[in-house]
Amino acid sequence: MVVLAASICTKGGKAVISRQFREMSRARIESLLASFPKLIPTGTQHTSVETSDVRYVYQPLEDLYIVLITNKASNILQDIETLHLFARVVSDMCRSAEQRDIVKNGFELLGAFDEIVSLGYREQVNLMQVRNVLEMESHEEKIQEIIARNKEAEAKEELKRRAKQLEMQRREQQRRAAAGGPPGGGYLGGGISGYSPVPQREYTSPAPVRTASPAPSSLRAPAFKGSGMKLGSKRTQQSALLDALGGEALLSEDMSTPGTPAVAHTPDPIPVAAPADERGSLPPVHAEGVHVIIREYLSLELVREGGLNNLELRGDMNLKISDAASTRVKLALAPAPASYGPELQFKQHPKVERFASNRDRVVALKDASRSFPVDQPLAVLKWRYSGRDETYVPLSINCWPTPSNDGTCDVNIEYELEAEHISLHDVVISIPLPDGSYPTVSSHSGEWALNPSSHSLDWTIPLINSEERSGSLEFSVGGDDTGAFFPVRVQFIGEGSIAGVHLASVKRVDDGEEVPFSEDATVTVENYTVV
Repeated sequence: MVVLAASICTKGGKAVISRQFREMSRARIESLLASFPKLIPTGTQHTSVETSDVRYVYQPLEDLYIVLITNKASNILQDIETLHLFARVVSDMCRSAEQRDIVKNGFELLGAFDEIVSLGYREQVNLMQVRNVLEMESHEEKIQEIIARNKEAEAKEELKRRAKQLEMQRREQQRRAAAGGPPGGGYLGGGISGYSPVPQREYTSPAPVRTASPAPSSLRAPAFKGSGMKLGSKRTQQSALLDALGGEALLSEDMSTPGTPAVAHTPDPIPVAAPADERGSLPPVHAEGVHVIIREYLSLELVREGGLNNLELRGDMNLKISDAASTRVKLALAPAPASYGPELQFKQHPKVERFASNRDRVVALKDASRSFPVDQPLAVLKWRYSGRDETYVPLSINCWPTPSNDGTCDVNIEYELEAEHISLHDVVISIPLPDGSYPTVSSHSGEWALNPSSHSLDWTIPLINSEERSGSLEFSVGGDDTGAFFPVRVQFIGEGSIAGVHLASVKRVDDGEEVPFSEDATVTVENYTVV
């Protein structure tokens, strides 16, 4: 089956939207669609018509036609099934089948068409999977929005702080003037005849500014002398409170800071590398001229009797090129594990060639004459899985509490690495304990400790890999309620990719020469529980 194009046209043969899956000129597709209405037989219920070159498989859509143009050797039954899926997608995304709504949602429809057919071949997807792919959320976008909101809140707080500081300086200036203090331009400046919102002065460092300020005793004196108290009845409560605290509080909190706006001395935060504790004990990665960062985020809920309630895996691949001579490259990924099916959905950057996960698995720009940006990370590929396939569970946990006749419970918990292509670092398995009871550990691998904040036993394993893939812990504790030991929570930082996304080679587009590259692939746990 080869689908040459999928189009929505009027009954006169004018294209509303059209997506070509093989190399075809615009004039060619317009010509085919213009001749299509003339070929439709009258008085029949057939949904296909042929010419000497192509076959039209069509379905009426109110005042429009949805048409698949295929070669004559394609399977007509598969073509009709594909046509029905196209029609369901159009009905799902548009409120009506009018030309106005089709044009309004044209971009989303073309994206959905690409999910159904790739290079002329039908993808094994259904309507729900197409909808999930189109609604894929961007984790990076959420992070950027959070950062922007935080910066906006910090700027507002800084403005409030500066306004409060200037108000306190103004009140101190009035207090000193009313107390008969020197009107000269001391630390506050401006004298009694005027007020400068931001005192202007030159300084080289904060230290000389502090030494140039009036002595604490001179600021504090008006608050306690009789001459300064005569006008106290006309002051506000805030001013009286400042007087009671004395000048030392002002010096220590506000007046010791430079009088120039804080914006001039507080640069905007810049992106920095992740702290070492976020990577835990993961080994550092030396970045080559072509550096690929793979991040996956895992959330799952296992059932104590066996099975899986839900699992969600999200991942993205970021490409950063620091070598200007290696910007025109293509990335070849290693073959996917055979156990992973079409439920794992991929989405590529709009400027990147469509990624075929079940074929060559190459990431390259659509326009081969263009280059990737230099020193700018670019998210070239994303993927997502949501379902109950236990193939994606990296670590199985078996917690088996057994009540005894003496009012205690013997607990045996063991783990086993299921995904041997990844390594798990800094693994912590937390088992809740019954209230008021403390465990007696009889045997264990790794290390264990009591967590007083959650009253749980934290079992720590530094590294789990294909060589050290299993371990167990046995302990006894007071209480006979087996449900008290759940939910078991797991935390770790993984090295590798659960979805099997791994870089095999990087080659130049021009001559096919291999380029040195580096890869940093990690898995972060958002939620990992056994209930």
